[in-house]
Amino acid sequence: MTGIEIDKILRLAPSPAYVVDLGRLRHNLAILDQVQQRSGAKILLAMKAFSMWSVFPLIGETLHGVCASSPWEAQLGREEFKGEVHSFAAAFKESDVVELLGISNHLVFNSFNQLERFRPLWEKEAGRVSIGLRVNPEHSEGHTEIYDPCAANSRLGIPRAEFEGRALNGVEGLHFHTLCEQLFEPLERTAKVFEEKFGAFLPGMKWLNFGGGHHITREGYDLDGLVELIKYFKDKYDLEIYLEPGEAVAIGTGILVGEVLDVVNNGMDIAILDLSATCHMPDILEMPYRPDITNGFNPGEKVHTYRLAGASCLAGDVIGDWSFEQPLQPGSRIVFEDMSHYTMVKTTTFNGIQHPHICTFEPDTEELKIVRSFDYHDFKGKLS
Repeated sequence: MTGIEIDKILRLAPSPAYVVDLGRLRHNLAILDQVQQRSGAKILLAMKAFSMWSVFPLIGETLHGVCASSPWEAQLGREEFKGEVHSFAAAFKESDVVELLGISNHLVFNSFNQLERFRPLWEKEAGRVSIGLRVNPEHSEGHTEIYDPCAANSRLGIPRAEFEGRALNGVEGLHFHTLCEQLFEPLERTAKVFEEKFGAFLPGMKWLNFGGGHHITREGYDLDGLVELIKYFKDKYDLEIYLEPGEAVAIGTGILVGEVLDVVNNGMDIAILDLSATCHMPDILEMPYRPDITNGFNPGEKVHTYRLAGASCLAGDVIGDWSFEQPLQPGSRIVFEDMSHYTMVKTTTFNGIQHPHICTFEPDTEELKIVRSFDYHDFKGKLS
């Protein structure tokens, strides 16, 4: 978003609020569509990163469907996206499989145990639901172990050794997902290792899924390289190629608007916000990472340095330290940038802290629309 757009949003938005810029969303979709048109691949939205279903009709104009990690996600995708639904989880209950077979186009298993245990169920849907296996190339490109599916002792994906002596009857595709917030080169290296280990199983398959973690819409991504890689697998093995990015759809589209409630001092100035790391931005604590703030700078870079923190009772509910050109005071607005993906999908109502409003901003008309607000009944409804 531009500074002018953010100023307009601040005048219109309630606090706290997630605000998604529809213009930026269309920008990302145009890049993804370019990849689809040039390569022939089908791109899906990874709902685990971005499930703001009020904008699914817009996304659905470009992407072919969604990938889901649970029956609830799959059901939401089926109801609101109107495209293909591809489902995968590390393990399923029998009731999950029954439900997913009724709403999925692809169902991917994480082990031969689950493939065979549920064979009597999925074989009844042959021709309607395509069955796949997630493989583990055992080639690590991750920088943070908690987000690396190829880390040692990973539970995600079937290693090559497990394929020895196994029948693949009924299996129509393979799926690998090894990346996290990465550009093309890690995918290129991973694809080479994947082909060396699993290429022998591709003839006769119908599809191959490159998984997610691709920052296709980020500046510097090698789109030409991606297109050529897709064409290589598509042409050599006569496969339908799928990609399922989440962040690439939503990256750069949203902000999180918050407000200073109080400023206290305990060795340094601490601004307490109506936002919370643990409730509204948990990746700050889990990943961890430091978000960008509009007109916020590194500590000590500007005159006024503050620790920004949430209002929850968690002692570690700290967002981080920034400096500002002007002092903060109750009522000051704070804008956290790039807050569409892995935010709304991860929020909690811990401490009964207010959930941010969910809004859209249309830059063409300068209209800010409050899509959803939350109240006490939403909090109570999660409990019993």
